[in-house]
Amino acid sequence: MSVAELKERHVAATETVNSLREQLRQRRLSLLDTDVAGYAKSQGRTPVRFGPTDLVCCRTLQGHTGKVYSLDWTPEKNRIVSASQDGRLIVWNALTSQKTHAIKLPCAWVMNCAFSPTGQSVACGGLDSVCSIFNLNSPTDRDGNLPVAKTLIGHRGYVSSCQYVPEEDTHLITSSGDQTCVLWDITTGLRTSVFGGEFQSGHTADVLSVSINGSNPRMFVSGSCDGTARLWDTRVASRAVRTFQGHKGDVNCVKFFPDGNRFGTGSDDGTCRLFDIRTGHQLQVYQQQHGDKDEPSVTSIAFSISGRLLFAAYGNGEFYVWDTLLAEVVLNLGSLQNSHEGRISCLGLSADGSALCTGSWDTNLKIWAFGGHRRVL
Repeated sequence: MSVAELKERHVAATETVNSLREQLRQRRLSLLDTDVAGYAKSQGRTPVRFGPTDLVCCRTLQGHTGKVYSLDWTPEKNRIVSASQDGRLIVWNALTSQKTHAIKLPCAWVMNCAFSPTGQSVACGGLDSVCSIFNLNSPTDRDGNLPVAKTLIGHRGYVSSCQYVPEEDTHLITSSGDQTCVLWDITTGLRTSVFGGEFQSGHTADVLSVSINGSNPRMFVSGSCDGTARLWDTRVASRAVRTFQGHKGDVNCVKFFPDGNRFGTGSDDGTCRLFDIRTGHQLQVYQQQHGDKDEPSVTSIAFSISGRLLFAAYGNGEFYVWDTLLAEVVLNLGSLQNSHEGRISCLGLSADGSALCTGSWDTNLKIWAFGGHRRVL
């Protein structure tokens, strides 16, 4: 068979696959006769109501001299680690607002940070394409700096996010601008599995975020500049379990729903979306209408401990709290007293769901707690 004939057969096969893919998409759309909000409203459900004292700023953490890019809570809820444009990681006591560690990084261009499950170490990554691990119990050097305990080298692009595998201090997952995600063995410093890259089922652009399923740590989801989110099984690195489409822009952030059966996404197209990992269906779109103005990108998201609330930060400085059941905004955090003066770039919820921490370009972090008689949702 000649090369020309092979090319013709390849073109024909590609057209057939694309046609079948479109037929499948249309068939699945025909089965989606409603969304979560439509069904909830038909059942007479009412949105969550917030009073002026139901979510209050109880702490402002000051210490960074540059924009705050990332933050993470420890599982025991009383410590936070933050990463900033000033080239430092700071570990905070969330109860007293005191700094327990200020770590000067080998590379100032840090983009993300994460606490280990035991709270004994922190990880960070950025434009240097490596993930650095710091043991908080290690002695400082002569200059008072905490030394790097382990450097994970292997990505060929910037490290966009990192997250420890739940209940394990020895494994974490990173995402990168090289279009891959990597599962690392921290003890050896070696890659256990690479997800994407040369495999056709992987992302076709920079991977921006990962979220590990708390109910099943072998499963994680990734979001990418290719406009998709992909579900992965750490036992099968050669192909994604499922690909989720719908966004019309970069998927900047992904976060698993508390029950582990769904996950949320935030995108440059200005929407947050809720997907079901079992059916592959999109369950709901969360979008504010801005008329003829460009839609502000979603930069970070988090769910409340019950999943009833979705916290979303936007590129224009807005911060909305959504009722996930009815797809309605129930609170604009920017309208509250003592809110940030700059864009909110990152956020995270404490393990027990009682407090929300936000990081901003104004160099500060703020801790928000449910006040009054508001029960934790």
